[in-house]
Amino acid sequence: MNFLTGKIKTLYFRYLAAAFGSALVTSIYSIVDMAMVGQYHGPEGTAALAVVAPIWNIIYSLGLLMGIGGSVLFSTIRGKGEDQTGRSNEYFTVSIIGSAILAVIAWLVIVFFDRPLLQFFGAEGGTLTLAREYVLPIKFVIPCFLFTQTLAAYLRNDKNPALATAGVLAGGIFNVFGDYFFVFTCDMGAFGAGLATAIGTVISIIVMLSHFFTKKNTLRLVRSTNLLRKFREISVTGFSTFFIDIAMGILTILFNRQIMAYLGTNALSIYGVIVNISTFVQCCAYSVGQASQPIISTNFGAGKGERIRQTLRYAIGTTTFFGIVWTLLCLLIPNQFIHLFMAPTEEILQIAPMIVRKYGLSFLLMPLNIFSTYYFQAVMKPRAAFVVSISRGLVISGILILLLPAVTGANSIWFAMPLTELFVAIYVVCMITRYTKQLSTERKEAHE
Repeated sequence: MNFLTGKIKTLYFRYLAAAFGSALVTSIYSIVDMAMVGQYHGPEGTAALAVVAPIWNIIYSLGLLMGIGGSVLFSTIRGKGEDQTGRSNEYFTVSIIGSAILAVIAWLVIVFFDRPLLQFFGAEGGTLTLAREYVLPIKFVIPCFLFTQTLAAYLRNDKNPALATAGVLAGGIFNVFGDYFFVFTCDMGAFGAGLATAIGTVISIIVMLSHFFTKKNTLRLVRSTNLLRKFREISVTGFSTFFIDIAMGILTILFNRQIMAYLGTNALSIYGVIVNISTFVQCCAYSVGQASQPIISTNFGAGKGERIRQTLRYAIGTTTFFGIVWTLLCLLIPNQFIHLFMAPTEEILQIAPMIVRKYGLSFLLMPLNIFSTYYFQAVMKPRAAFVVSISRGLVISGILILLLPAVTGANSIWFAMPLTELFVAIYVVCMITRYTKQLSTERKEAHE
């Protein structure tokens, strides 16, 4: 399995299958939790886990910052054939150190400030009580969630995507059965869902660590020079992927607060379902990015532009497929999603189709926009990736979330994300076209 000489189609789909499984099972943690808690506690339980969602975004994004940022540089160095001194492993070492520091910071903040955090995210009354019950067991293993993201990225770049998937799969399977057992059989409710999730992530990290005892492992902790410079390089390279998840947290907070101000708890519980549908769509987009990134990074380092173009064609085809499928599902069966995640009231079933269908239009272009950040990072264009991330996650989306309900009525808030994805996609298409032409030019010059 050689990134520089192997058949692109085989490499891409092998990595896509592994990355999709890993991303899907990672998303199952929050999705199954919400389904179980929603069925046990009703709409208030669904609303409580919608409030908790930004905490997941913060934790996972920090792991992606170090994992994706470091592994892109790791693969690019190896693609250039400049790794005689183990320079790539210096970035791995700095990623692990950075992950440890960020994990401790996140751990302390969530352990000691969970109540004000959840209130800031939109929790109040019974929703706050259930949210804190859910978070309680998770507090003990917060670093594990962060390190699973970092390690999974490096395992894919160290040519062991199957183990990254197996690790997440093992924890996810436990979470599914553990949720049911703790929530319903043991009658623990929201606390039981949090407990199953906490144990599941410990299982995942143990499985992934087994990579370091295999013969194929080339990852080493080494003495690294210029730690701060390398940390900055990793952070700059990984920022856009990091900000995608942070942005989802920011958007969830904005939506939570605006929904409570204009539409009330029923609409918030429906938005909780949408957050989980969006998680599915994002996991599809992440899988395309994670499958493409090691191939593109290595070939970019080696100056093989045509192989990057081939990978890009498969990636765009896949994101188009995912976008169409998820948009059609939201348009055709909106209430089936509601039944999946909660025991709904009649009022919720009446208003949900309009909300899910409007917001669901954003899923048509979301996979392309998210994938683009991986592509721009892999070809060392962090500025373009930054523009996409900041526009989707804060600037355009934030303005629309705040402006639309105030100017054109409360229910227009559901059009904020479709419009955001449309504006961002125009920029993405222009930049991908521009950088792909540059790769083609570089390839031709190399042969002249």
